[in-house]
Amino acid sequence: DSGLRFHYVAAGERGKPLMLLLHGFPEFWYSWRHQLREFKSEYRVVALDLRGYGETDAPSHKENYKLDFLITDIKDILESLGYNKCVLIGHDWGGMIAWLVAICYPEMVTKLIVVNFPHPSVFTEYILRHPSQLIKSGYYFFFQMPWFPEFMFTVNDFKVLKSLFTSQATGIGRKGCRLTAEDIEAYLYVFSQPGALTGPINHYRSIFSCLPLQHHEVIMPTLLLWGERDAFMEVEMAEITRIYVKNHFRLTILSEASHWLQQDQPDIVNKLIWTFLKEETTRKR
Repeated sequence: DSGLRFHYVAAGERGKPLMLLLHGFPEFWYSWRHQLREFKSEYRVVALDLRGYGETDAPSHKENYKLDFLITDIKDILESLGYNKCVLIGHDWGGMIAWLVAICYPEMVTKLIVVNFPHPSVFTEYILRHPSQLIKSGYYFFFQMPWFPEFMFTVNDFKVLKSLFTSQATGIGRKGCRLTAEDIEAYLYVFSQPGALTGPINHYRSIFSCLPLQHHEVIMPTLLLWGERDAFMEVEMAEITRIYVKNHFRLTILSEASHWLQQDQPDIVNKLIWTFLKEETTRKR
């Protein structure tokens, strides 16, 4: 309905159950490369470039990135792919969108899997009570400035972008699956295109026009995976998320893993997802 063209990468046969993957910031479909390979045997796996990212259209005004538009995008994409429901997986900002889709369109999500992002209500309540998380989320405020955040990412041959994934403080953990030179090149190629950073940062510029949630409960089986060494999200929020899930809820915290969990520990993440997908989850909490 938005008139936007969305780019996605798919694996697995059409007609198999749909698994829809939503990436975080500053990423694109490629962050799910390990999962595209892993789950194609039993699913039609679709990794999107979200609105404003990669090869997907990027409207120029920040008003076009309000959360209600991002949620409607997922509904429209599901329908245009010929499905009415999916297994929905989101990481980071894509996790925020996944939670909201599950809350607003529960009939479309058979199972919800979120990586390193708490229930949105937990995030907003926690950040107001914990200055330490407010500091970790300081970039949300920095991104409100026009043009300067985009400029900062480009300085010194995109040093900030590289260090997010590779530095000791924020990068993939010591025991993690290091990004190869080719992986880094893929990120640099996408984000060095003219204007390629504005769409992604506009997602954050619209966060304060956030839709008020009419209800908060998640009613489908939910798996929350969390890298404990996340430099941006405090792990305490993961456990609090439990109170909003009115169905089977499983939380797994990986002690040596970073924020970039599905790239950092792909084998463990894939195994945990398989276990969750194969579980009979008729049990209610």
